[in-house]
Amino acid sequence: MKKITVISFLLMFQINLFSQTVYNLNALTGRGDLELIGDSYKLQKEAFEAFNAMKDAAAVEGVTIEIVSSYRSFEHQKRIWKRKYKMFISKGLSPRLAIAKIIEYSTIPGTSRHHWGTDIDIIDGSVSKPKNILIEENYFDKGVYSNLKKWMDENSEKFGFYLVYTNNSSRKGFKFEPWHYSFKLLSKPMLVEFKKIDLGNLYTKIELKGYKFLTQEFLEKYNKENIFDINPNLDN
Repeated sequence: MKKITVISFLLMFQINLFSQTVYNLNALTGRGDLELIGDSYKLQKEAFEAFNAMKDAAAVEGVTIEIVSSYRSFEHQKRIWKRKYKMFISKGLSPRLAIAKIIEYSTIPGTSRHHWGTDIDIIDGSVSKPKNILIEENYFDKGVYSNLKKWMDENSEKFGFYLVYTNNSSRKGFKFEPWHYSFKLLSKPMLVEFKKIDLGNLYTKIELKGYKFLTQEFLEKYNKENIFDINPNLDN
């Protein structure tokens, strides 16, 4: 894809998105009210089309970008939370420590960026899948997805996709995820609206394993470090 085509492609989205700045609670927390397209992996239309343009450009250079996770509903995220919570509790961890282990990589249901239909976890589909797919070493040095990572470093932002959880040593919250990208033109205004949600009030109404330990103090720290301490390009 020629550079001018990429620029025109993104300008088209920027023009279409100027009026789309308000999202309701259901849309922001994975409980509906989002228009999604796709088969196995769903995204909002603009993110879906931008991803396909990026995928086509990468294919020309021998890189096959494959999505392994995109939109996840609240209930999907809740199942992940429940499974991990039970696993850590069964290993003898206290509820507080179990939650601390979960939020190294996984979000509290209702707070995942994957609820927005803007974020993707990706691998290179042209190579054989290792036993563990989404681990850091796969994306560097001689890792199976190192060519994908190099291509994304050089090209992803041209298509509006930005790495979310960077390897900046001063960043707190979720650990480095070299596979997780976000379509900025949609996710940035959604983050603005998400910041207005009172999570303490939200979790008094939701049955969730360990919810009694999601205190106001915990949620304020979680918001600051896990939700908002991201690639600054996605928040300004």
